Amino acid sequence: MAAHDDTVPAAASSALHVRHLTRYDYDAAVEIAHHLAHLCPRQTPWQRVDDWAIDVQPEPDAGAHAIDASVDVFGNWRHCFSHARVHDRLEVTSSFVATLLQRSLAGDAASPPWEQVAARLRYRAGSTMPQACEFALGSPHAPRAAVFAQYAGDLFAPNRPLLDAVDALMRRLHDQFEYRPNSTDVATDALQALRLRRGVCQDFAHVMIATCRSLGLAARYVSGYLSTRSPAGQPRLVGSDASHAWIAVWCPLNGWVDFDPTNNVRPTLEHVTLAWGRDYADVAPLRGVIRGGTAARPEVEVTVGPA
Repeated sequence: MAAHDDTVPAAASSALHVRHLTRYDYDAAVEIAHHLAHLCPRQTPWQRVDDWAIDVQPEPDAGAHAIDASVDVFGNWRHCFSHARVHDRLEVTSSFVATLLQRSLAGDAASPPWEQVAARLRYRAGSTMPQACEFALGSPHAPRAAVFAQYAGDLFAPNRPLLDAVDALMRRLHDQFEYRPNSTDVATDALQALRLRRGVCQDFAHVMIATCRSLGLAARYVSGYLSTRSPAGQPRLVGSDASHAWIAVWCPLNGWVDFDPTNNVRPTLEHVTLAWGRDYADVAPLRGVIRGGTAARPEVEVTVGPA
């Protein structure tokens, strides 16, 4: 099944092969199941996707051709499949090759003052609003709240360039939060993560998004992958053995600019973009409802290496 074919540049700086396996072993038989997957990566100006395929075992009802593909409101590909046969195990494997271009990093000092950007995103009757304004609103995992503005308020001094302030926020999160696997779960929201000051990449991203939104800025959640191998002489990026998450902030001059608070870096050739939305709930790699069975924690295996 081919990925969506948008126009992307032919030249590239690196090519990565990605394989994402999710496995459920149920303690009791599942009678009926319906699943929704966000596992088909986006084509972007800096990323071309080839040879994407999804394999579901046991095969969905009516075989592999019964996997229904559609595009969600954010432009992500989603795939739905169902099982009406009894099964006690589910394996979903996504694989593809991503060819990446080196992104030109936006000049922080050249970005407009952050409060001017926030003013553009405020609703004014009769005005034409930027499309990004929907990402300035709170969402279940990344709400707007005064506590987030207080956490970062000193970084957003009057007239400070937007991207410079957001970069400072990324560094603060990276320095003050502890990356600790299994300390949170997919239901943890930004308010809980801020209190804990620890979590995984999803939590770092939710806190940073909620902070930007609480200051009137537009920020979205980006799901994806990290290269398992780092460039020579550089430390291995955190989160490269699983799916990863970071954020993007809207700037009127630069469009959407990505920041990875877990690693304190701007995503470039090591970050493969999968999907984006308001928060994790919009782009969960795999979710579903079942009848029968028991709550089973998924086993996830991600490998990203040279193609």
